Order: sequence, then C-alpha cells, then structure tokens
Amino acid sequence: MTTTLRPTEPLQHNTDGTRSRRYQVCVNSRPVGSMHLGTSAAFGDRMARIMDLRIDEPDRRRGRGTVAVLAAEEVARSWGCRQIETGVDGAAGAAGAAGAALRLFEALGYVHRSRGMEKPLGEVPPQLPVGSLERPMGAAEFEAWLAYESEGYARVWIERGVPEAEAYAKSRHDHETLLPHGLATEDMLFSVLEHEGVRVGTLWVSLQDGKAFVFDVEADGAHRGRGHGRTLMLLAERQAIAAGRRTLGLNVFAGNTPAERLYESLGYETTRYSLYKDLL
Repeated sequence: MTTTLRPTEPLQHNTDGTRSRRYQVCVNSRPVGSMHLGTSAAFGDRMARIMDLRIDEPDRRRGRGTVAVLAAEEVARSWGCRQIETGVDGAAGAAGAAGAALRLFEALGYVHRSRGMEKPLGEVPPQLPVGSLERPMGAAEFEAWLAYESEGYARVWIERGVPEAEAYAKSRHDHETLLPHGLATEDMLFSVLEHEGVRVGTLWVSLQDGKAFVFDVEADGAHRGRGHGRTLMLLAERQAIAAGRRTLGLNVFAGNTPAERLYESLGYETTRYSLYKDLL
C-alpha cells in the first residue's frame, strides 16, 4: 500500500507572506486523513509548519501518519525550507492522543523546543514571603531590561536551532508587535521584585482576553537559587487575580529543567508541545 499527499487546493500565498496548502492523506488513492502544511510567519519562509494532521480513526496505528509527515517534509524541502516545526496539543495527556502524536514525531527525529503551560487561579491572591515587595519598573530600568531581554530571547532561539539572523529578526518583530508603546503599552505589567530593599528580579505579565500570560520572569543572577523565582510567579498570580483573570499561562523552553520543575510544583499543566526538525 502507498500513502501519499494529494493537494486539495492550489498553493496559497497569504497576506502575511507565508505559503500554505491543504492535502488529503491517501492510501492507494483512498482518503484516510488530512494535512495542512505552511510556512512560518514568525521565522520566515525557510521554516515549514505542519499546522494540522488528522488520520481517520479506522486507519490509525498503521503508519499512515508517519508516512504523511515524511511526505510533508519532502514538500517543505521543495519549497526551500531548512526546518520544519509542529505543535501537539497537551490536553489529552501522555497516555492519550497527545502521547501518540509526540511519540510519532520523536521517532522521526523531531526535537522538543518548548511547551505551553497554564494554571487555573482562585479568588484569593497568594501572599508574598515576608520581606518581598514589588514595585512598577521605571522608565530607565525598562530600557535596560528591554535590551537585555531582547538579546536573551534571540539567543534562546539560536540555541534551539533557529539561524542567527532569523532569531534576531523574530526578537525584533515580537517585541515591536507586543510593545508598540514600550513601557506604556496597554495591558502590559512590568514589575521589579525587591527583597529586604534589594532588587532580586523582574516580571513581565500580559493581561489578555480572559487570561494572563507571563512573557518573562527572571531572578537576577546574584540572587538565584533563593526562592525568588517562585516569589515572582506568586506575584504574577496576584496581578492576574487583581485584574480579574482566572487563568495564568506561560511558555517554557525545553531544557530549562529548574523552571519546568518550579512551574509543575506550582500547579501548572502542559497545554501544548512545540517541536522542530532540521531538513537536511
């Protein structure tokens, strides 16, 4: 039996500069699923994205998905892409559909890049430890923090396989998009955490529709390993609850084991996995 991708539409050239195309997954010309393949608005035209892959239930666990992904990689190579990425819904857990999808991509050489996590919040904000206080970030502090954070954000992507020029372009694009008015951007909270009068860390929280999101949290280098990261996350919960949000989300990059353990200990659960693969 032969598994192939059959286009169901012409190649789409989208207004954001990306390309995309939808396919049927076929076995000997019989449709058994669907695939949506495109390129990345965030990383440019050299990054392909498997945006959706579905295999019909009667044809699952027969290798159809594996062959479909390999066929998608060949299409991506023909588009001139150097990498391909995908996301897997984490809501079903390791024992369900998410686990099967993760195993499929891992077996094909895909590497974990990051995962999205969320935590439901209650009505009562948590208390900060004695001696810990937060204050708004000042204008001069913000400019220094933004330069440092933008550089660090780009370096994280470079370390995870994104070419340097594209990583820096993504950092510029993301910060310009998220912070069009800098420190004064609406629904963005920038805070400094102090402990016994000494600055120990910074926090960037976004108030989104119905949720809050931690874009950046970091204990200052000289004060790491003393629980200030946990205090910063408690501060994020306090800010979210005060703003009427009952869900707090974040993204954690693969390999940041201390952060992953901290978030899990605070009750965060994985909602989505992000993976990628170099196309040789």
